[in-house]
Amino acid sequence: MIQKLEKVTSVVSLPKLIENFGALILFAFNETGRVAMFFTSTMRWVVQRPFRFKEIIIQIEFIGNQSLFIILLSSLFTGMVFALQTYSGFKMVNAQVLIGPSVALALMRELSPVLSALIVTGRAGAAMTAQLGTMRVTEQIDALDVMGVNPKQYLVMPRIIASVIVMPLLASVSAFIGNVGAYFLATRLLLIDGAVYMAKVNMFARPRDVAQCIIKAAFFGLIFSVIGTYKGFNCENGARGVGKATNETVVVSSILILVSDYFLSAIIRMFLYEGFR
Repeated sequence: MIQKLEKVTSVVSLPKLIENFGALILFAFNETGRVAMFFTSTMRWVVQRPFRFKEIIIQIEFIGNQSLFIILLSSLFTGMVFALQTYSGFKMVNAQVLIGPSVALALMRELSPVLSALIVTGRAGAAMTAQLGTMRVTEQIDALDVMGVNPKQYLVMPRIIASVIVMPLLASVSAFIGNVGAYFLATRLLLIDGAVYMAKVNMFARPRDVAQCIIKAAFFGLIFSVIGTYKGFNCENGARGVGKATNETVVVSSILILVSDYFLSAIIRMFLYEGFR
């Protein structure tokens, strides 16, 4: 009897599972289309008057300056712990002098842009959604429309522009502070010669590694700002909807940042490095 019930359950649940999976795929494509239309309709206001320079500066201060402390703190200890862990591995083959370039390349190519983007997403990206979502459910966005002020130009465009400008700066600062932390730990605690450490870093690190950090950070800033403003701008169902939109912004943006990091790395490697080996 139990075996018959299991067979019936499997027969009934399989079509339902396929149906749910198909609905999820369709929803993802629909949302991608809506986000793309939202982004293009917003970006056309970049070259149209009035230019919202004051709003952009305000958002640069909010996204960048107010995120600086947590970026500095997390990057410092990230560089230190990465140097400590790599030391354990390199010590086995008597190659401790390679700690410097290993940490520097890891920070510039991957850790700094990704870590900075995830931190700012959780702080500024969620705040964008909460701010715009609150304005939507309290009909403040509708009031801007009535007054003849385009909400996308006044509210959305400055946040996207500011995120794209600020993220490369934050990622660069993150990479620098991470390397400072790694240098301090390696030379003061692990007793590696400072001159040798810096010589190895200069030998392996290149300007293209810094360029990769900047490109990735700008793209990640574009991702979380577009998702955050889209979710907030189209929020509904009152306070509950604001909370749901904020949660979706952090989850979706974090996933997209991690997934797009691979594809960006592959593309940048093809153009800035020698190609796949």
